Amino acid sequence: MSSSAGEFSPYQDYLNTPILDTINSPRDLKRLNIEQLKCLAEEIRHKIIATASVNGGHLAPHLGVVDLTLAIHYVFETEDDMLVWDVGHQCYAHKLVTGRREQLPMIRKKGGLSGYPKRSESPYDVFGVGHSSTSISAALGMAVARSLSERGGRAIAVIGDGAMTAGMAFEALSHAGHLGTDLIVILNDNNMSISKNVGAVSAYFNRLITNGLYSRARGDLHSFMSRTLGENLTRAAERLEHSVKGFLTPGTMFEALGFRYVGPMDGHDLDTLVECLTNLKKTSGPIFFHCVTKKGKGYTYAEEDPQTYHGVQAFDIGTGKFQSSGGAPAPTFTSAFADALIEAAREDKRIVGITAAMPTGTGLSKFEKEFPDRTFDVGICEQHAVTFAAGLATQGMRPVCAIYSTFLQRAYDQVLHDVCMQKLPVVFAIDRAGAVGEDSPTQQGAFDISFLRSVPNISVLASRDDVDLRLMLRWALQQPGAVAIRYARSKAPTIGPAEGRDITRGEILREGNDATLLALGPVIMSCLAAAEMLQAEGYSVGVADARLAKPVDGDLLERLKGTPIITVEENTLPGGFGAAVMEYFEERGALDELRIKRLGFPDAFLEHATRDEQLADIGLDAAGIACSVRAYLGQRVTQPVR
Repeated sequence: MSSSAGEFSPYQDYLNTPILDTINSPRDLKRLNIEQLKCLAEEIRHKIIATASVNGGHLAPHLGVVDLTLAIHYVFETEDDMLVWDVGHQCYAHKLVTGRREQLPMIRKKGGLSGYPKRSESPYDVFGVGHSSTSISAALGMAVARSLSERGGRAIAVIGDGAMTAGMAFEALSHAGHLGTDLIVILNDNNMSISKNVGAVSAYFNRLITNGLYSRARGDLHSFMSRTLGENLTRAAERLEHSVKGFLTPGTMFEALGFRYVGPMDGHDLDTLVECLTNLKKTSGPIFFHCVTKKGKGYTYAEEDPQTYHGVQAFDIGTGKFQSSGGAPAPTFTSAFADALIEAAREDKRIVGITAAMPTGTGLSKFEKEFPDRTFDVGICEQHAVTFAAGLATQGMRPVCAIYSTFLQRAYDQVLHDVCMQKLPVVFAIDRAGAVGEDSPTQQGAFDISFLRSVPNISVLASRDDVDLRLMLRWALQQPGAVAIRYARSKAPTIGPAEGRDITRGEILREGNDATLLALGPVIMSCLAAAEMLQAEGYSVGVADARLAKPVDGDLLERLKGTPIITVEENTLPGGFGAAVMEYFEERGALDELRIKRLGFPDAFLEHATRDEQLADIGLDAAGIACSVRAYLGQRVTQPVR
């Protein structure tokens, strides 16, 4: 049911007796009839919209899969059957019917529910996710394990059409078809991942839905039944048509992989979904169930603009308008990167931009408006994105791969083998480097310095502000080999004078006699604030911007080694920038005479909270840094107030 602009769908007849309040586990669903299940779907959409309007987070994808979620839990025994979600943008309805209804208002907040499925949170979250295209592999592993241990239970993977663009999904399909294991793969096809889907696979799904064979067969079937059975029996057979339309639609690709293909099915038709899933539950072997859904279903603004409402900040439900803090928004690192890339591309026709299904998130959508022929969104295919860039580079192009830090992990072999080993000039624009905030441990950019520093033939830089980012990008595009530039998910205020910068060298921003905070990235702002705090207490603490994580600026380190050095980075400490500084002095036999302390991310995964809360919790805000300096210099420490 769709509503008029800014309104929910009406459900006055059950408004006073909300069904959702009686649902504490999937077992409670089974006492409902289909009409009550439909009412529950409306209640769940209301709950999701109301929560997202306050907390922000993902919205449109959760709304689109409510009916399908209820049908799965209604038909299957999900206490024993294994339901695996992909990515996690579809899990709010799942959380609501699996005993977490009262906790939903705290979702994505510190100490509250994760915005993604998480094994430690609920036994119904059988596999933790955040990166895409893992569900089929995981569900197949579970199905095989159950078979080997002679335990019961079906394995069901729910995967979106965006996630189906990744090679890993097809590797799993191929293996599952080969094994012939009992496995149900449900495709939630809404023709959108985050941005509009691209590629041949997405086009294939669109052809399935609009294929002339299905349309003609449907019309012929209706005409035949009307002539031979009459209108009453024809209407009675309409639901049969829904059940058999999979046989009229070409699922050749999935059949060839060894799956029984059923679909495409209306993913909002609860009657038919329940009927079909009940039948599929009795069927053995690999099954591919294709459901077509509408992203943003039930909230008009999200239905009409699912890309904008994929992930939201707090908004007004009635108008759909996002809340504003007032005034012109400060530039972010992402917007600064997009502007710098456009500026450079106007001067050099060899420059191309590449993203893996994140044109809006990385800023490349802005670049695409001016250079559509030089922008390539490859889908959720980070490995292909990097090797594609390498191929472009061999022919004299200057490719820029804009990929989140957490997603670049998926293409590590391609960075090493296809780019750096061949000394190819690819620029990696690493967005969301460091603390990312509420989007679960799976999304934190905590490891890129560590995993890139071990690779030969690459330079790794970190920008403290918008000026550095622009200069670093221009410099990187002139280099004969690979360059990675990391920057945070944050505002990008200008720190220090813009004139006279040399981004190939570190820079001392503040002199100090007692110690020097040697930092990378925007955490420098907190270091400067900490130095101000400490000055009021009689300490003289300097602040230096290292700029380079690989190679480190040896001249700067030699200047600083006379006083204690405290390195500060938004990266895990093992293998990070601080480790690089220690390695520099160790190689020169000077480590024993050096006083050094490292501040950074612990050897653990960061739990979700706001970015500011995460930095405070690990001591990388101004108060925490000042506390660490006091402790290191041997003074009595008073823990900062959070």
